[in-house]
This record gives sequence, structure tokens and C-alpha cells, in this order.
Amino acid sequence: MSTRRAISVTQKSASFIRKGDPLLVKESFPKELHFEEGEVVSLVDPQGQFVANAYLAVQNKGLGWIYSYHKEEAFDQTFFIQQFHTALARRQALLDDEMTTAFRLFNAEGDGIPGVTIDLYDSYAVFSWYSKGVYRYQAELIEAFKQVFPFVTGIYEKHRYQSDDQAASDFVEGQQAPEPLYVKENGVMYATYLDEGWMTGIFLDQRHVRQAIMERYASGKSVLNTFSYTGAFSVAAAMGGAAHTTSVDVANRSLEKTKEQFVVNGIDPDTQLIRVMDVFDYIQYAKRKSLAFDLIVVDPPSFARTKKRTFSVVKDYSKMVEDLIDISADDAIFVCSSNAANYKRDKFKADIEKAFKNKEVGCRILEEHRLPEDFPAPAASQTSQYLKVFIIQKTK
Repeated sequence: MSTRRAISVTQKSASFIRKGDPLLVKESFPKELHFEEGEVVSLVDPQGQFVANAYLAVQNKGLGWIYSYHKEEAFDQTFFIQQFHTALARRQALLDDEMTTAFRLFNAEGDGIPGVTIDLYDSYAVFSWYSKGVYRYQAELIEAFKQVFPFVTGIYEKHRYQSDDQAASDFVEGQQAPEPLYVKENGVMYATYLDEGWMTGIFLDQRHVRQAIMERYASGKSVLNTFSYTGAFSVAAAMGGAAHTTSVDVANRSLEKTKEQFVVNGIDPDTQLIRVMDVFDYIQYAKRKSLAFDLIVVDPPSFARTKKRTFSVVKDYSKMVEDLIDISADDAIFVCSSNAANYKRDKFKADIEKAFKNKEVGCRILEEHRLPEDFPAPAASQTSQYLKVFIIQKTK
């Protein structure tokens, strides 16, 4: 084993690391850090005692990740194979489920290799790389992956870090997937595209929420899906017997993408309403028309900017829910969701409750969802458990 550099972390950081927080940030170190992207180092506390092994990389969350608490463990193909085998065992039930063919196969730090996620779409894998540092190990990681997951027939990758010389998406090797590639989730079909920028057409971490809508809340309801993207929540609601769905998104692509999702499930898109417009403008339109929805999905991006306004989920979510209450029916159900890691669960819940209080109506939580089982996250991580979903009923 090559000798790796030992780097000192602060006493506070050492404490966090020993509790299981894998993320390294600027404040983890007592002085400015200089490193090569992907450099593997040993971390020691101010007394010189070994704390953990890490690799260093600039990414949107920090400067690197812990990968092992064992002093002699290398960040190499042998290590990658071990982590992949453990991840495979965790997903066996999903792999055996014929009703779901798209899910997360490997979830970064939650599965032991921070900085890379791998999603399965039928028999195709999509790697997402979150730093140049982890991408340095691309060849070894893909070779290890193929040894453990030989049933994967094609590999794609997404570069989710700033780079001037790489496309957002690439086909890597194996067979290329058809376009669209049809996958199933809880028996519902979705059209996906594996090589269209960062997105594929469906957010896999909302699987259980879509199932809840379909199986418990949509039947006979009028549904409003805000920030609808490709309409996945709308399709789940329609498949669950919704009386009618309205999907609203400002992106022009949302129209054809949402129509496609309805068509592949045997639903005539002309029986549903798809509006390409700013969600906030639609809310005002719905108020003027005295519309009232039985089920409202509120899953905005963390940050969005249009010609008219800037939206920040942390600052503006509560007020948006207030506006949506104005176009909700008696006893309406709200699916309130955020994937912003900096929007903590308790603050998110308090903001939702504040909105109902300000409108002088009651509310009760019916369900709470976090990340599904194929998105494991370290319990001590401050950033990994990002998804928060409350299914809430409006009361008098």
C-alpha cells in the first residue's frame, strides 16, 4: 500500500467524524487545505490519533468524504467490489419485484462510496458523478461494478459537477438503451431517456409517495400537480382513479413529456389538463376561476428563476402553501415535499403548519415519508437525508 498523507482535522470535526458524519468541509481543517482532486488521505485529530480515511474533492457540499474507519483500507477496486456486493444484497427484494424495474442501485455515502450514485433503469445503469475527485476512479469503479452486477447490459453517466470539457450526460459502454426506455414502478409505466442531460424523466426517490397517491388518496379526486416536470405524480394519480388531473410546469418540454407518460399507460392525455405556465400565475388564475382541488402536490425545485420572479424553497414555501390553500377543497389533501438538504425537516414541517394557521384552517399529518430503502443514508450525516414529504389533510 502506498503511503498516504496524514492531515489534521479540528477536534470538533474529529468528533463529528467518529459519530459517523462522512462529509468534510472547509471548517473541518485547522488551516487552508491544498490537495489533488481525488487524493486519498488519512485524517488525524489534534493529538495525532487516527480518525478515518478519506478522499478529497471539491464538490457542492464540501471538500471530501470519509470512506473508511479502518486505517489500512485502500480506496481501490477491492474496496469498491466489497461495497457493491453489500449494496446488491440490500436491493435483492427490489431486483425480484417484477412490478418495479427502476430504482437506485447504489447510493453514494449511504452505500459506502461517497460521491457516486448508480440508478437502474430496467437493465441499464446510470452513474452520477458529483466531483472530479471521484471521477478520477471512474475506470476502477465501473470495472468493479460490472463484476458484481453482470446483468446490466449498458452503462450511462451524468457529470454533476462543474466542468468545461465534459457533457452533462454520456453513454459509456455496453448496449445503448432505446429512446424512450419504458420502466415500471409499482406497476405504472414511465418513459425515460437516459442520455438527455442530467434528468431521465422520473425522480426515483419519490417511489413510495407516488404509490401512496395512487393507492390511498387519488380515487375520485381532482388533482393539481404543481412543478409537474414530466407529470409522474399526475400519472400515478390517474392510475389510482383520479377524476381529473391538472399538471402545471413552466418548462415547454413538460407538455409533450407529460402527454407521453399518460399515453404509455393507456390514458388519453386529452382527458387531462396540462398547462405550460408559471405555477404562481396558475394559482392566481385558479383563484379567479374559483377552482378547488381535492389533492394538491407541492414539490418545487429548491431554487427557480423566471422572467417574473425568483423562488427559494426555504424562504417561499410557506407562502406558496398559503396561496394553494385558497384553491383547495374542504378536507383537501396536500402532498408537501422538498429535496433541499439545507431545509431541515423540523423547519419544513413548521412552515407548512404556519401556512395553515395563517389561513385560519386546521391540518393533520396523515403520512410522513423520507428517502426510500434504496436510498440509504448515514444516520449522522447532516446532508444525506435530504428528502422530506408530509401528506397533510386540511381540516376545519
